[in-house]
Amino acid sequence: MPGQCSAQTGGEELSPISSLRPSPIAATVDFDRDGVQHGFLRLPYSRDDSAWGSVMIPICVIRNGKGPTALLSGGNHGDEYEGPLALYDLARALDSKQVSGTVIIIPAMNYPAFRAGTRTSPIDKGNMNRSFPGRPDGTVTEKIADYFQRELLPRADIVFDFHSGGKTLDFVPFCAAHTLPDKVLEQKAFDAVAAFSAPFSMRMIEIDSVGMYDTAAEEMGKVFVSTELGGGGTSRAQTVRIARRGILNVLRHAGIVAGAVEKGRTQWLDMPSGDCFSFADEDGMIETMVDLGEPVEKDAVLARIHSVGRTGIAPQEIRAKMSGMLAARHFPGLVKAGDCAAVVAVEVD
Repeated sequence: MPGQCSAQTGGEELSPISSLRPSPIAATVDFDRDGVQHGFLRLPYSRDDSAWGSVMIPICVIRNGKGPTALLSGGNHGDEYEGPLALYDLARALDSKQVSGTVIIIPAMNYPAFRAGTRTSPIDKGNMNRSFPGRPDGTVTEKIADYFQRELLPRADIVFDFHSGGKTLDFVPFCAAHTLPDKVLEQKAFDAVAAFSAPFSMRMIEIDSVGMYDTAAEEMGKVFVSTELGGGGTSRAQTVRIARRGILNVLRHAGIVAGAVEKGRTQWLDMPSGDCFSFADEDGMIETMVDLGEPVEKDAVLARIHSVGRTGIAPQEIRAKMSGMLAARHFPGLVKAGDCAAVVAVEVD
């Protein structure tokens, strides 16, 4: 069972005793009942202002008989808004008569972070997307991750997790899946990406996949699809439209919602290696030299970092390690050493 495997979480090995403990989270919905249910995942959380308090994570379950199950989430990081906007809307609008199977909607996965408008949880500073498989006796973030790992992921056939750049990155709007050792699973994921029909579709690699929700789902053999839709800690009308249309397309593609996929033009991109990423070596003020979506040549200057401590110092130049297209950039005007400054992707047929 997923909850019984040994895993590293936060530098501490999850003990067999810990892994066998039940989740403290209780669902107020019945995952096996037909119809539309709106409820909560209730996580007990004792704190200064509520001795017997709870974190109440909104959830919607829409079920109509037997069929595939889609697990849809947003707010994995709390400062990314296209997913929550699309999923709260879907939970209001989707009728069980339109469904063959089950749709589980959790618009704000890391609910404390979402309410705070921060990437990580204000309770424990937990990054949900680096906390899997979680633990039932861990931090609030780890307990939520454990519930997804043990209770929700096993139910799913397809898993869709919305992301965007948050407050620190800005992306061309793309839907993505990972290059995987299991080529059959990989193709199923890329087929779902194509169905989403974002302006760009990405064959993606991760610079650090340990602890990710993506990795947890893929290791369980689930079709996993994600997005990066803009960023800057806000949303745009265009990117919300992409999210709303795209998620219905994926549900239609999976045979869960009736109707034809509304195809649009998409440009496929590839991230073939770590050379896609460029990082700042110094603190300073960042000047973007290439706009999103523009072509770049190897060794071209992607950005310059200007010293703000004194005048008369030449800016550091960040150069492209490969030719391609600028797919992402650092968003705030100030940058710190180690921050991702730019991402270059390759256009493919």
